[in-house]
Amino acid sequence: MNENVSILASVIEKCKNIVFFGGAGVSTESGIPDFRSADGIYNMEYKYPPETILSHGFFMKNTGEFFEFYKNKMVFKEARPNYAHIFLAGLERLGKDITIITQNIDGLHQKAGSQKVLELHGSVYKNRCMNCGKFFDLDYILKSKDIPLCDAENCGGVIKPEVVLYEEPLNEEVIENALKSIKSAELLIVGGTSLNVYPAAGLIRYFKGNTLALINKSATFADSTADIVIREPIGQVFETVAKEMGIYRHKAAP
Repeated sequence: MNENVSILASVIEKCKNIVFFGGAGVSTESGIPDFRSADGIYNMEYKYPPETILSHGFFMKNTGEFFEFYKNKMVFKEARPNYAHIFLAGLERLGKDITIITQNIDGLHQKAGSQKVLELHGSVYKNRCMNCGKFFDLDYILKSKDIPLCDAENCGGVIKPEVVLYEEPLNEEVIENALKSIKSAELLIVGGTSLNVYPAAGLIRYFKGNTLALINKSATFADSTADIVIREPIGQVFETVAKEMGIYRHKAAP
C-alpha cells in the first residue's frame, strides 16, 4: 500500500460528512463477478450477449430466458459482505454521517449494517408483480419454476425484479437523493468502479467538497482531478485504513 492510504485514513478521521460511491469492484472480493474485467460477465459466452439479455426489450419478449440467466448469473444470495462493506458500516457506527451510493444490486451494504444506502440500479431483493404491484422477496423468485408469477387471487401477473435494465431509466428519487448527498459531502470516496457507466458515473461531477478519493485497480477518467488515487483492491485498502485509524478488528462477515 502506498502513502495515499495513510492520507486517506487521516482525511476520514477528520471528516464528518462522507459519501461512498461504489461499483462492481466492491463486491468482487465477496465472490460476485464484475462485468467488464477479463473474467467478468460480459466476457463469457452465452446464446445472446449479456447486454441484450439484461435489457427491457429482452425481458418483455423472452421472459423465460431472461430469468434463466438472471437466476444463474445475477443473483448471489449466499455472498457475504467483505471488509469494504464492513468498514463502511463501521464508520457509521463511529458517528460518521456516511451515505452509500451503489451501482450494485446485491444488498451487501445492508447486510453489513449500513443504513443510508442509495441503490442506483435497484436490488435483487425487491420484486413486484407487473400487474397488481404485489411485493415478493428473493426466495419467491428463486423457488419459482421458469417465470415467477404473482400468487394474488385472480392475478397471475409476471413478477419483475426491481433492478434497472438496459433501456430503462434510473429512479428519479434515488438520483435526486444521490445528488443531494454528493453536493453536501466533505469527502467523496469512489471505489471499485471504472466510471464507464452513465448516467451514474456523471454524478461525481457534482462534488464540490474538500477531498475526492479514487480506489480502483485500473485507471478512470477522473484520476487526473482526484486528490487521492489508490490502485489496489478496495477491501485490502480499507483494512489498512482501519489499522491506520486504530479501529481495526478482525471480524468475519455476517
